[in-house]
Amino acid sequence: MSIAESISRFSEKKVLVIGDVMMDAYCWGKVERISPEAPVPVVNVQQWDRRLGGAANVALNAVSLGAKVCICSVIGEDVQGQQLLDLLSKQGISTRAIVSSKFRPTTVKTRVIAGGHHIVRIDEEVTILLNAEEEQAILRLMINELEHQRPDVIILEDYNKGMLTPHVIREVIERASDLNIPTTVDPKKDHFFEYKGCTLFKPNLKEMREGLKMEIDPQSEGSLQSAVNVLEANMQNEMTLLTLSEFGMFIHSQGQWRHEPAHPRKVVDVSGAGDSVIATASLALAAGMSMQQVVFCANLAGGLVCEKVGVVPITQTMLLKEIQ
Repeated sequence: MSIAESISRFSEKKVLVIGDVMMDAYCWGKVERISPEAPVPVVNVQQWDRRLGGAANVALNAVSLGAKVCICSVIGEDVQGQQLLDLLSKQGISTRAIVSSKFRPTTVKTRVIAGGHHIVRIDEEVTILLNAEEEQAILRLMINELEHQRPDVIILEDYNKGMLTPHVIREVIERASDLNIPTTVDPKKDHFFEYKGCTLFKPNLKEMREGLKMEIDPQSEGSLQSAVNVLEANMQNEMTLLTLSEFGMFIHSQGQWRHEPAHPRKVVDVSGAGDSVIATASLALAAGMSMQQVVFCANLAGGLVCEKVGVVPITQTMLLKEIQ
């Protein structure tokens, strides 16, 4: 089957995204004076915009690629949580596996921008691990999704906000393995080695260096292979997809290695590239693509995002056009 035919099958796939959701808020305005209270600019607000962030942006990428998507996460019992639910529903992403908690606020990152300059970012969040009550609520919903919806792939998206506890991670991977559902992981350093037994593990170079505590030369095949061997000895994962920024991507599976170079591009903004890569790689895996086809598609998706301003999801049409 050709890559184009496999991509057209994305529309048949069901995806369960589990991880830290957040809302990216943007406050645009203009500065005409300095505050008399302190030497800081006074921003006269002209426009607000709210967008899906974190694991919610991964879900948005998956649904933009044609898949049917459900997201499993925790939000606060607050106005921002309801706004996030509305944004998800508007994009056709199922929110039936989201828990509203009284113990933590919805994660919101607000960027104040004036005159084309990023003035300040305000983070509203709690990053402690889920408590026992929240954890049990998440596991009930997650297990229900696995048993009754049988997703074709599960994406674990870790932003170090406390949603993916070691217990939740173990339960997801073990139950998915029992049901023969592939699990893909976009990790952060705090729980780097908790994802043992996953199908595809996708760290970037920085995360790999911090997780393994070793220097890695992205231009040396030997250095990359040595690092992946150390990782897989600890993780017992089936496939490793290492993103290398301007040096492309490096993948290993079942004794096969491939270094996919980055395509020449006019890079405008790297925001959201990792989210597009994990969503594309996960759907490529679910569609039965080979290791070489997985890295080829993921590499194209990541590069496409970098040509856009802001966090922009990849669509199936964009990906097919790029391949052709």
